[in-house]
Amino acid sequence: MNKIETLLKNKIAEAAFSVFDLELTDDFVFIEIPKDSNNGDYSTNIAMKLTKQVKQKPIITANMLVEKLNKTCDFAEKIEVAGVGFINFFIKNTVLAEIINVVIDAQENYGQNKSGNNQKILVEYVSANPTGPLHCGHARGAAWGDVICRLLKKSGYDCLREYYINDAGNQIDMLGESIFGRYRQHFGLHFNLPADGYYGQDIIEITKEIIDEVGDKYLHTDKQEAIDFFRWEGRNRELNRIKEDLAYYGCQFDSWVSEQMIVDDNRVNQALEKMVAMNLTYQKDGAFWFKSTEYGDDKDRVLKKSDGSYTYLTPDIAYHLYKFERGYDKLVNLWGADHHGYVARMKAAMIALGHPKDALEVDLIQMVRLVEDGMEVKMSKRTGNAITIRELVDEVGLDAARYFFVCKAVETHLDFDFNLAKSETNDNPVYYAQYAYARISSVLRQYPFERLNHYSLLNCEKEIALLKHIGEFTSTVADAAKTRAPHKVCNYIQKLAQYFHSFYATNKIWDEKNPQLSKERLALVEAIRVTLKNALDLLGVSAPERM
Repeated sequence: MNKIETLLKNKIAEAAFSVFDLELTDDFVFIEIPKDSNNGDYSTNIAMKLTKQVKQKPIITANMLVEKLNKTCDFAEKIEVAGVGFINFFIKNTVLAEIINVVIDAQENYGQNKSGNNQKILVEYVSANPTGPLHCGHARGAAWGDVICRLLKKSGYDCLREYYINDAGNQIDMLGESIFGRYRQHFGLHFNLPADGYYGQDIIEITKEIIDEVGDKYLHTDKQEAIDFFRWEGRNRELNRIKEDLAYYGCQFDSWVSEQMIVDDNRVNQALEKMVAMNLTYQKDGAFWFKSTEYGDDKDRVLKKSDGSYTYLTPDIAYHLYKFERGYDKLVNLWGADHHGYVARMKAAMIALGHPKDALEVDLIQMVRLVEDGMEVKMSKRTGNAITIRELVDEVGLDAARYFFVCKAVETHLDFDFNLAKSETNDNPVYYAQYAYARISSVLRQYPFERLNHYSLLNCEKEIALLKHIGEFTSTVADAAKTRAPHKVCNYIQKLAQYFHSFYATNKIWDEKNPQLSKERLALVEAIRVTLKNALDLLGVSAPERM
């Protein structure tokens, strides 16, 4: 919330207590900016919300509240009752303009807030198997997760970015066998590649790297020893490439947790033993079953098969317990939409083990369709395989590659339009926003701003719209962090760019005939610049000073 919204909520609560002896919570009082400025700068529907408590028509309630508010809201030019009982506030322009110096003084810290109250949140995302390069199917989750964490940190949460390395199990075994097969083939020896192995160019490249280092050593060792070596080497080299590609994409992680480590530390056995001790399991047909239907799942789940091996669920339970053991209050997972059926069983396990229902939340990432010239693109033109994150960045640029993946709600399907992402037109939202920043930078290079003590001449409709929108930035950041909705920041950016372009087209920023108004407008432009840069930075998108 900005300063004015906070003031309004406080004054409305005071008026309700004075007039009706009602104590209103901060969340109960709703403040919004009307779409039509004729309905004021801010508006509230509080009179309608109080209908049951005061047992009278909202318009009567509104008039009673306004009578009190007129005596206490010295920052308002006027307060009106409209429609069936809306209360509209017209704020003094000098008060609206106070946001300029707030922004100028804060600079890169503008937008920072403490709404998270230092809550410890662990966000796990991407977590792709280290068996090949990251492709565009991972790009949306990587960008979304990274921006979520930026928002959480900006809003005062204690946030950890974590990547879970799926390096135990059959897929890693197949990686080792695939590399061993290529290794033998290099030396002219026969070896059948596993049917469900890996055949990509990356496997061939990794094999060549290993040969350069070890030569033919593993032609003369025990087969299993060789496969174990290639398994680990393949895992490490694929993981290093993943780390490099994520850094290339502007994503950094604080923590990398290995599934193999979870197994080696006996955490999987301990998790099962804990569930048995808590009477959360039963035995049937020689297997251990989790009573997951008692905790919201649609059927019970096997934890340990009759052959003694664990299902995928059991090490995942152990891993999530490890997250909680490190002191995190809330866990957030970003999973692909194909994991929809997995959510209920994992949440059931955490609830059964004593954690609150909302301690684990899962955001499902819908599929992305790559489109060029109106046609779906599935394969890389260079390799004939799935398009990698690195290829995407090289094709459209880092800024577009990130922005396009967070500009729509993650639960909706997304068409990534290559032509639009590369276009230098106002139809491209990245270009539109960055051009606004470049235009602002050009103005300020020509006419440097100065911080003024007072702003009294900013009163045209476009200036007022900008002042109000700038004032909404901090609450937008806090809301986007709380709801894990980066696209709200994209929406904010587009509106800010739109307001600035419109203002620039119709107003002369520097007018030699009116130096005081010019100075005030330049300070406003600096406030816009800071806000726009900070918003773009939250998305990991650059703010170019020249275009």
